[in-house]
Amino acid sequence: MSSLTSGLGGGMFGGSSDNPQISSVSEAQLLDAAKSSDPTTGSTFVGEVDAGCPRLIIAPHDNYITFYQVGHVGDALAVAQRGEITKTARECQIEPGRVTVKYGFSGRLLLGPKGQPGNVTLPITVAVNDSKRTKVASDSAKVDVNVGLDKPISYFSAVRTVTFPIAEGSRPGEYELVVGFDSRAPGSG
Repeated sequence: MSSLTSGLGGGMFGGSSDNPQISSVSEAQLLDAAKSSDPTTGSTFVGEVDAGCPRLIIAPHDNYITFYQVGHVGDALAVAQRGEITKTARECQIEPGRVTVKYGFSGRLLLGPKGQPGNVTLPITVAVNDSKRTKVASDSAKVDVNVGLDKPISYFSAVRTVTFPIAEGSRPGEYELVVGFDSRAPGSG
């Protein structure tokens, strides 16, 4: 059984649940969605809740990360870059006793007043929680984004997969994936 839902609204990754042909989550689609300024596409899950697939949400306090000039963490006048996760999507493969979720996220990186052009590595974490909010699995990634003076806003996207066990008597829809930035990254605050 496979299901697909997105936080991109409007069935960007496929048709209705009646359609057996489901498009896969892809970095290109997420990147296009991140660049979209369409206000109808939400930053979190929009649409019907699928009881057969865990929810994918953006962590409310880790949806952005700010990097500061060395030695000035927390100083608003020393912001080098700021990253934001703005869109998500997921696709599930359900098997007896476990679920595999192919999930994706996209966003943007803004060059701050003290920022230098070049490559910025964004640290991403994903926690898989059961219905009691107990972490049952996790995943982490580093996403490289190139930003420059001529391009002060850059966009990023990534697609990853996580597999985790489902407790006996539980439904996959009772679980959730929470994606966010790792706020312990050096130079961030």
